[in-house]
Amino acid sequence: MENNLRQRKQPKEEVEQENEESGSKLLHDVEEVEKKKLQDPRLQERLVSWKDALIALGLGAMAMPIRLADLDEPHEVVFDEVHFGTFANKYIHQQFFFDVHPPLAKMLIALAGRAAGYDGNFDFSKIGNDYTSGDVPYVAMRGIGARLGLLMIPMIYMTLRQSGVSVYASVFAALALCYENSMVTNNRFILLDAPLLFFTALTILSWARFFNESSKPFGRKWWLWLVFTGISLGLTVSCKWVGLFTIATIGISTIRDLWRILGDLQVSKKAYWNHILARILCLIFIPISIYIGIFYIHFLALPFSGDGDAHMSASFQHSLAGHEIPDSPIDIAYGSKITVRHLATNGGYLHSHASSYPQGSKQQQITLYPHRDENNWWVIRKMNSTLDEANDPADVLGSDGKTWIQYIRHGDIIRLEHVNTSPRKLHSHDETPPMTDVEYHKEVSAYGFPNYEGDANDFWRVEIEGGKDGDQLQTLRSKFRLFHALQTCSLFSHPVQLPDWGFGQQEVTCIQNGKKPKTLWMIEESMNELLPENSKVVNYQVPGFWSKFIELHKVMWTANEGLTQSHPYESRPSSWPMLRSGISFWATPERHIYFIGNPIVYWTTTVAIFTFIILWSFFQLRGKRGYDDHYQGRRAFYENTGGFFMMGWLMHYLPFYFMNRQLFLHHYLPSLYFAIMVLAVGIDLAVSKFSPRGRILAIIMLSVAIISVYREFEPLAYGKPWTRERCEANQWLDTWKFSCEKYPVTGSLRETAPPLKKVVLDNDGNIVGDNMMAESILHSNDPTTSFANKEEWDINVE
Repeated sequence: MENNLRQRKQPKEEVEQENEESGSKLLHDVEEVEKKKLQDPRLQERLVSWKDALIALGLGAMAMPIRLADLDEPHEVVFDEVHFGTFANKYIHQQFFFDVHPPLAKMLIALAGRAAGYDGNFDFSKIGNDYTSGDVPYVAMRGIGARLGLLMIPMIYMTLRQSGVSVYASVFAALALCYENSMVTNNRFILLDAPLLFFTALTILSWARFFNESSKPFGRKWWLWLVFTGISLGLTVSCKWVGLFTIATIGISTIRDLWRILGDLQVSKKAYWNHILARILCLIFIPISIYIGIFYIHFLALPFSGDGDAHMSASFQHSLAGHEIPDSPIDIAYGSKITVRHLATNGGYLHSHASSYPQGSKQQQITLYPHRDENNWWVIRKMNSTLDEANDPADVLGSDGKTWIQYIRHGDIIRLEHVNTSPRKLHSHDETPPMTDVEYHKEVSAYGFPNYEGDANDFWRVEIEGGKDGDQLQTLRSKFRLFHALQTCSLFSHPVQLPDWGFGQQEVTCIQNGKKPKTLWMIEESMNELLPENSKVVNYQVPGFWSKFIELHKVMWTANEGLTQSHPYESRPSSWPMLRSGISFWATPERHIYFIGNPIVYWTTTVAIFTFIILWSFFQLRGKRGYDDHYQGRRAFYENTGGFFMMGWLMHYLPFYFMNRQLFLHHYLPSLYFAIMVLAVGIDLAVSKFSPRGRILAIIMLSVAIISVYREFEPLAYGKPWTRERCEANQWLDTWKFSCEKYPVTGSLRETAPPLKKVVLDNDGNIVGDNMMAESILHSNDPTTSFANKEEWDINVE
């Protein structure tokens, strides 16, 4: 691409032939301009930009009714609007939430809603929730993606023109993108892909413009487009981590360009280092700065505690307003009230409540609960109650001046009594846990009743991590295990949720031979009125931006890897290029929004991709045998320009093969954008020997085919009414799972709705108006007759 982005020169004979033949007025003018470029490049640059701008504007205007129509339909929550609408609520209420994607696209959605006066109170939690039941500007929020998707259409045209592709092929690519059903469907709703795709397209356009300035390095326009490429990269990766694939695409192209410059003996060593430093500044430093800046704004916008707290560490949570904890005494003594936090899973606090296991011992449940709650509090007791008052050997006289205090130390054997359900205590025995049905896990419960001392199954030995005899257990400072001597196991938890009977809370067990981090705990809060008044108090150290930034990214990475659960509409990358799958976004008994691409676009772009691979490999083999095929410069254009777009397709497609997470067809959309441009380059070469009239005819035929297929599948993109016959006729592949049974058979419904006439009764029940007409209607057996209420009846009359 790099050699041809600056200027694609046609052979003189071809230019002269094209000028002698007739074509459309606009295209003829463009060819005349290309001819003048050989005489006056500055004049051509000015005129071609003007002509291309007009065509790009025309394409954008043409796309408006396709991309912006009926954004108010359906007036219900669709697919992942469940998530991203909810996140908009969180931004508006400034409540911290967690998501696996960077925040920029979500910020844009929230900003659109806020600008339209949205208060953030609509319930997005379920597909099908009715927007009209609340004051939610869902059209404005959907409009963000729709408008960005619309702008991509003139952008793909300008990108291809800047890359040296002809007007004919560039117009075709814009039409293919405009009438691509999956792009239309995806851009119409409150989703993240439209901003991602827009900034990806903006990056490629900026990079193409930068290469057109390569002959004037370090000039004003050269710097402008290099900087703009860096900004676009930062915005792309700030929407989704898929933007890293765009960075890889630009990175490989940059390395290749620097290698080319290194071979230019006219470039001095100093100038070459300036080239490297300029690219480091603009393509590394600027994107990273933007990405970090977006997260800085994200943290500023969410200062309050929210439902995302549970994913983060205790210190992170403590930095959020509403989740602060008071200072606590650092010393832990017998009789102290404490909350115990699990360290490894961020699952929360050791917790119990007045509900029992439905199986096993059927004793009171022990769980991990992520929020601060009264049921998280425990009292530390000695091995038996007769020792509670002795406190021998004592450590310090209590604040009442008469009670001696004894601190908890490494190796002490304790009991933990649950405050709200006292005298029940933390207990383990030889029972199978409710979820982890393996021999080396034991059930943990809360057991006890009044006037019952308990037994040795309540005993837990404190083992401070890295501690030795005499080391004191401390609030927020000590990591420790609780070891159960009778069952030879340690208190343990892991990210396994209990069913509804356990309120979805995290399972707690006792694991044998558990030398795992998931057996480590920490005391977060403590209370003891008897401790001396001058006792040292501690609290979390509030993390700064960098600590929060790094922690959030670790959690995002882990959560991304954990998205392995199955989904009825998930698919693997091997099925995407041939469009073997789709996604159900929304459905009612008679309408369906099904995410499916335009088969002509998908299949022809896949053919173009494999054709490029085959031809490139063929020419490489011929080159090894000494053949030097140039084809009047067409091969270099095809390999460089098409090769760049091909690399973009590979960079955005192949990495998904190495992901074990849940994947869907919409993950292919960035690759599809590049594939359409590869197709445009291939078509440009295929029609290069046609006459202008022949080129126009070829482009029209291809475009008509794409538009016709788009129209066939249009009801699935917009959720419009359809007939069963048309649905079944368009079920081209068995793997497409849009059910046709929901659609009516042609002729089964009235083509037009019958007129409504009103029969009005007065307060005494007498008919007001034409009594005979009304009586005949009211006493008819017409099944279409319906009644609204006692005073005013709406009646369907044929």
